This record gives sequence, structure tokens and C-alpha cells, in this order.
Amino acid sequence: MLSNLPTYRSWFPHLQTGKIWLNHAAISPLSSRVNAALNAHLLNRTAGDIDVFPSIGRLCDRTKQNLATLINTAPDRIGFVPNTTEGLNILASGIDWKSGDRIMLNDVEFPANVVPFLNLKRLGVEIDFVKNRNGEILVEDIEAMITPRTKLLSISFVQFLSGFKADVTAIGELCKRHNIIFCVDAIQGLGASPLDVKKAQIDFLSNGGHKWLMGLMGLGFVFITEELQSRVHQRHAGWMSNKNFFGNFFTYRIDFDDTARRYENGIQNYLAIIALGESTSTLLEAGIDHIQSHLHSLTDDIVDFADAEGIEIVTPRMHAQRAGIITIKLERAEQIFQKLTEKNIIVSLREGMLRIAPHFYNSYEEIAIFCETLQKERIAVSV
Repeated sequence: MLSNLPTYRSWFPHLQTGKIWLNHAAISPLSSRVNAALNAHLLNRTAGDIDVFPSIGRLCDRTKQNLATLINTAPDRIGFVPNTTEGLNILASGIDWKSGDRIMLNDVEFPANVVPFLNLKRLGVEIDFVKNRNGEILVEDIEAMITPRTKLLSISFVQFLSGFKADVTAIGELCKRHNIIFCVDAIQGLGASPLDVKKAQIDFLSNGGHKWLMGLMGLGFVFITEELQSRVHQRHAGWMSNKNFFGNFFTYRIDFDDTARRYENGIQNYLAIIALGESTSTLLEAGIDHIQSHLHSLTDDIVDFADAEGIEIVTPRMHAQRAGIITIKLERAEQIFQKLTEKNIIVSLREGMLRIAPHFYNSYEEIAIFCETLQKERIAVSV
């Protein structure tokens, strides 16, 4: 158990309503810390400075520093984007593609990590889908599909349905040996499990902020190496993409900033940036290694319960292959999902299965209540 769990739990007002939120793979509740930061900003916009633009840079810098710490990079390699998909489109649209180039994906990805690349088929780019093995994407299967024309590989850090966590370090090494651009959609793992872009040799990463990072919808970020940035053509540009953008307004120019800020073309979602700064501060204070251990322990309880009840588990059992998601397959899943919801126990219904996704403030008692309720509802719907 996290040593400060009672303190962490005190930051989440929804717990006072009796709601057990086990749905962080869809969206996370906001903490009171995030709410206080948002209210302070709104008060300043309402009756304080009102024009907060001169000081907003400090808040952006704080959030970028937190994100950089989470993935072990420099803050200037971080750029804000509206969501994961928009981030992936920066990469997909920016590469100098030639007809016959190939992109490697897999057949269990969330569409956000597929559609931006499918759109390149109009340019003659071919897409290769690695077939999963019981929800897992194995490095040897990836290697077997590499061709001399494979130019990019994109994979989720953690798969949205099975909860399988990819061996990004091994995949990164493989991509480097074959001179393949390595892209990661990290939205289902970052905040629940450590991720080191340097160790994994990741070239590009895109991540939304409203799931495991516990921020608002409508904001995400990209990470891009300096080397890859030099090879990506920027398809969209705005006045804030330039160096020293606030001044010389009539000097119309394209003078892209040297940092990943170049992808922030105009005014940003500063409310969401403030929220993400506070939520990531909370996660960093708790410690991602400690969060991962806590989530493994919580989800172990779910695995043990499922085994005892004869419920099929879709998620890998090994800790190295999972983060915070456990997905189970059972009969009448939709009915059981509705009954759980009625009892204020919130999980996801995905592809006819229940996806359970606790976070760092969830307790063993909540997991026990979930398991006990699930057991009762299974019996009730089978009668």
C-alpha cells in the first residue's frame, strides 16, 4: 500500500459520494488540488489580472517540466497538442513519404493509433498489421514482419482492451537496428507505469492528459527527439510557432522555434495546461514506481478473485506485461456492467468485456467491494 494513501484519497471529492471509480482507462476524476488550481486561474481571469497571458508562460513551463520528468527528457522536447490523435498526425503528415514505404502497426490498437497512418495509403504507403497472440504483441513477431521498406513502427505503450504492456525497450532496440522511426501512443500507460524515452530509444510519443495523467479533456502533448524533428516537415504553422513570436508582428515570416513549442501554433488550452500541471505534480509526489507497485497489488487481487470464480482474464498475468488495466470476459457482461453502475461502481464495458482500471488512490477495500458485488451480480443474472 502507498504510505500516504489516506492523504491521497482525501484529494478526491467523488469518494465522499460513495462512488468507486475504477475507470481511469477511460477518464479520471479531478482532484481537489486540480480544482483549486483551476478556480484560482478562473478567479484571476474574472476579477484579477484578467489578461493572464504575460504570466501564463510560467504555468506552461511547470507542466512541461513535469511531463519531461515523467518520461526522462528535457522540457524543450515537449509540445502541447489538443489530443493524442492530433499529436500522431504531426508525425504522420510530416514524414517525407514515398510510394511503397511501409508502416508497422498491430491488429489490437485503438483507432487513434491507426487512422492517422491509414490516411497515408493515398500516398502509396503500405500498412502492415502484426497479429496479436491473445492480446499480446511479441517482439519476435514484429521483427519477422520488418522489410527493407519499413519506415515507421507505432505501438501503444499499453493496449486499451487487453491491458498488455509492450516491451518498448526491446522494440526500441529493434527499430534502431533497422533504422525505423519508433512512435509510441502512451495514453494507457503513462501515469500508471514508468516510461523512459531515452532507455526505450523512442523517437516520437503522443499522449492525452485525461486518463492516467488525471487532467482535463482537450489537451495532450508530444515528445519528439531533436533528430527526428529535423526530418519532420511541419504541415501546420501559426504565429506562435515562430521564435520570439511576441513582437515584430508585421514582420511576416516562417521562423520555427528550435524546440517542440513549434507545434503549438496559437493560443493553447491554458485551463487544461494548469490542470495537467497540478495533476502531474500529484503523481510525481506519489512516485510512479510506487504507483506501479500499488496498481500491481490491487490488480493482483482482481486476478486472484477471477481465478477463484473461474472468470477468464484477458490481461497478461506477469507484472512486466501490465500496468493498471485488468480486463475480464464473462457471460452477460452488459447486464452486470449496468448493475455495477447502479451501485456506483464504475468500470468500462469494452467489446463485451469488463475493463477494470484502478489508480493510485484506490484502496484494497474498494477492490474487495467490487469483487464481492461482481460475485453477487453474476449469480443474480444467471438465475
